[in-house]
Amino acid sequence: MQTILGSGGSIGVPLAKELTVYTDKIRLVSRNPKKVNDTDELFQADLTDVTQIGKAIAGSEVVYLTIGFEYNIRVWQREWPRMMRNVIAGCKNHNARLVFFDNVYMYDRDFMNNLTEETPVRPTSKKGRIRAEIAGMILDAVKKNELKALIARSADFYGPRNSVLVEMVVKNLVKNKKAMWLANANKIHTFTAAEDAAKATAMLGNTPDAFNQVWHLPTNRFALTGRQWIELIAAIMHKEPRVFVIPVWMLSVMGIFIPVFSEFREMAYQFDRDYIFNSSKFEQRFSFTARKPEDGMKALIANLQK
Repeated sequence: MQTILGSGGSIGVPLAKELTVYTDKIRLVSRNPKKVNDTDELFQADLTDVTQIGKAIAGSEVVYLTIGFEYNIRVWQREWPRMMRNVIAGCKNHNARLVFFDNVYMYDRDFMNNLTEETPVRPTSKKGRIRAEIAGMILDAVKKNELKALIARSADFYGPRNSVLVEMVVKNLVKNKKAMWLANANKIHTFTAAEDAAKATAMLGNTPDAFNQVWHLPTNRFALTGRQWIELIAAIMHKEPRVFVIPVWMLSVMGIFIPVFSEFREMAYQFDRDYIFNSSKFEQRFSFTARKPEDGMKALIANLQK
């Protein structure tokens, strides 16, 4: 049995599809799980409840943690450490291997122009400190030989849901509004295609010697700036590539009306400098070529227009 905790999200859904390459025993766990494949086992659970986490993990060989909490620092501080402790305990108790789908918030902001698995962990934001803490819990358990686990890290990813490119660019262009960008649209920003991330995560989870280490998921490093991403997307959609760059100081003002913008402020450093995600380790190990931005965005927009 392979189990996805947080199965209804942007990564959980395509991951469930990819896992069928390896097994027909897939358990989908969330508050309101829905089948992705005909043979999926559905398990309804509140993943903030330690007892329910243990029951959801029972009988699993591999557990994929792909859950995403509300983008609110108070929620993260309350839920993430508790969640991770409980998932690690559940995997240890049931002898399950853990695959954690992670982001890059814990990395030193001074190394954003070439992010590798060896980039120093030096978070400079509250959210980054939470991500460093929970990743550290996994790595500590691995070091003590208490757990078999791996961390699969993605750059900002684009997919049908919860994607900067969809929410701030595609949806605005559909309405003939200006696309929005943060801080500086002339800086390079690499994005991971959600489908590539899901496929690679499934590959890692089913490769025994991939465990007990960190992997960057395959991401095309074609050097597009924010403005060039907008131009690419606008061309695919046959729209005018107009853009409004939100200065960092304005995020607090916008947050009065739309709270999530206040949450973006501490992470704005990811947009005021080049953000280049290096996934050479994975690409070389698995002979994997990440999809090009144009191909990925064409597929995404076609999917959104269905």
